[in-house]
Amino acid sequence: MDSTIRQQEAYEVQHTQANRAELVERIVQALPEDGRVEPLHGLYLFRASAPTELLHSVYTPAFCVIAQGSKEVFVGEERYQYDPTHYLLTTVELPVISQIVEASKEQPYLSFRLQLDPALVGSVLVEADLPAPHGAVEVKAIDVSPLDANLLDAVVRLVRLLDSPTDARVLAPPATREIIYRLLIGSQGARLRQIATLGGDAHRIARVVNLLRKNYKEPLRVESIAQELGMSVSGLYHQFKAVTTLSPLQFQKRLRLQEARRLMLGEHLDATSAGSRVGYGDAAHFNREYKSLFGLPPMRDIERLREGDKERVVSQGIM
Repeated sequence: MDSTIRQQEAYEVQHTQANRAELVERIVQALPEDGRVEPLHGLYLFRASAPTELLHSVYTPAFCVIAQGSKEVFVGEERYQYDPTHYLLTTVELPVISQIVEASKEQPYLSFRLQLDPALVGSVLVEADLPAPHGAVEVKAIDVSPLDANLLDAVVRLVRLLDSPTDARVLAPPATREIIYRLLIGSQGARLRQIATLGGDAHRIARVVNLLRKNYKEPLRVESIAQELGMSVSGLYHQFKAVTTLSPLQFQKRLRLQEARRLMLGEHLDATSAGSRVGYGDAAHFNREYKSLFGLPPMRDIERLREGDKERVVSQGIM
């Protein structure tokens, strides 16, 4: 009996190693040079041959796997690091700072990101007859967990479909549903289920995030938002920070500043115009907050970015 168990464990280890190697090979085939592609709707592959500086962006709900290399993500005061043995799951759109920490020309950073449609997550939840979460559960919008063999296997099978567009049209939807199902029954399933379930504080916070992203230029009126959602102001603040690790004001500020950076870099606006466009009436206030987030005054930061690789940062605004 012990011998059979050991043989099974050895097979599973070999199978996982083979899957990791295959995922690396297939991403390299799809991306022979550094960059990003979207071979299927909502599926992104990324390659980088060197570590990066700290990059500001907005993460949307997604399931992220690293085939090779490692990455750090900072949200508020929280730090998350993941690699080929872990996956990252985000369930609400939120501004983050990220950095590829392990990559080289010989072993480039390679990653897989699958966008998560809340409606599709809800459909899988219903089809699988999984129970909605009851009581208080962890609702923060981002976390890292070990990547188990079954979830990795589902990822590899989805990536294999890139070789055949005809097969992908038929088989990619059920393959995507399997990934979502395995996430729902995995270690982060309770978080994902609560975000996908109508009602409850987590779903209301997702609505707050959506409101802030759509109206980030407007003055923040937390009292009105709380009243609209049937929450107390203190309850909204507490739940919002539990999900995003940021206060609503911090969240809005980062959205504004990241969009201003994109406007200056991509549309060549000056600092005063960019600040005004995203809701700052006081140029000095905008300059102070910009320097606090990005480390340099607006135009010096943009000059530095233009001297570097513009394509890495031009899309880091509201996405």
